[in-house]
Amino acid sequence: MEDEEEFSINQEEETQQILKVLEALKQASQQLQTNPESNSSDSSDSSAIKALLELDTEFGSDSLLSSDPNLLNLSHHISDLKTLISSLQKSKHNKHGRIKSFLTRRVKTHEITRVAESIETEIQAWIDRESIMNLTMQLQQIRLLESSSSSYEEEEEVIEKLGFLHDRLSQGFNINLQDLLLRSKIFSELEYLLCNCNVSLKVREKAGYALKEVVLFNKDVFVGQVLMGETIKALVSMDSLCSLEVLTSLIKAIRSPLVDVIESLNGISKVISYLDSEDFVIRVMAMDCVLEIGYFGRKEAVEAMLNCGLIKKLVELQRSEVGGDLIDLEKAHQKIEEENQEQGVKKKRGYREKRYLERHPFASCVARFAVQLQVGEGLRQREKRGFKQEILKKIREACDTDAEAATIVAEVLWGSSP
Repeated sequence: MEDEEEFSINQEEETQQILKVLEALKQASQQLQTNPESNSSDSSDSSAIKALLELDTEFGSDSLLSSDPNLLNLSHHISDLKTLISSLQKSKHNKHGRIKSFLTRRVKTHEITRVAESIETEIQAWIDRESIMNLTMQLQQIRLLESSSSSYEEEEEVIEKLGFLHDRLSQGFNINLQDLLLRSKIFSELEYLLCNCNVSLKVREKAGYALKEVVLFNKDVFVGQVLMGETIKALVSMDSLCSLEVLTSLIKAIRSPLVDVIESLNGISKVISYLDSEDFVIRVMAMDCVLEIGYFGRKEAVEAMLNCGLIKKLVELQRSEVGGDLIDLEKAHQKIEEENQEQGVKKKRGYREKRYLERHPFASCVARFAVQLQVGEGLRQREKRGFKQEILKKIREACDTDAEAATIVAEVLWGSSP
């Protein structure tokens, strides 16, 4: 057992050594793409390029990098690069046939750029493969050792790796990376981690962020797994800012089908309950989530929202210190304009609205919700008209005074389409 642990530690150290070498090589290849005519005598990037060219010694029979068969193509690219740069430097010193020498240099620099791009691609593929493989193995180990608690160091290591995966996926689509994701079945492992209540909330949240990026990376491939799995149920019940943020992002990406799943899980009432949270930031994020559900929700989802007392909650939030209405917004515009005129500063109206809403995130929230229903894509026109009348009725029931009701009703009628 001790021998296995020692082997695992040595393998991890070797991987980290290779990673350091490849990161330096990747940086050098990027510099070379920017300036393909770099050489040891005339370039500020010469130290990095020189290190890149000397790395062919790392690929000897007993070298660190040659132990990995996945790096063989990289070895060939570096050898080709060394030959091309050597040829380019010789052409620079050729004093005869200037036109021919000029054309040769143009061709060589183009080839150098192409090879440098190939080097960067090979390096990134290796980093992706190692990081996803290591993360998958660690998550599988957590699944096997579910009953035992992880140490702080182990959790931090998982969080770091999940953060790397999140950042890598956010860079955009890559066909090789997609193949790695599918073969590693990373979605299932992330979903299990997200749904595992024995894991710390911090780790579950990181898993949620990473899982969201997996879905956004290629919706055509991963949306089905979201709709059929336990992801949505876990996010609705997690009671954290992260879960609401991830849920809102997924609603925007998957739209009405995802709202249907939330409604089928009786998750609408749970989302609305977050509007009562003591945490101000969670209330704001819950409002964003409610607006997205209103925009994409079909009849059943909207009915569930209204039956959960949403309008009454929105009226209370609009009445609070962080609320307000369109009249307050206009007054704020006038006040800010007067201040700007005194200071000789000009700010656009959109900027002032954004600034006001940052301070009053629940301003005109009833009308904003009504507008989402009216301009959204989840309801038919006949349903929109019916819900508009129901909202007006519930506003009058929720308001304490006729003046308050008249103000909010006017906002709804003025802000939404007939």
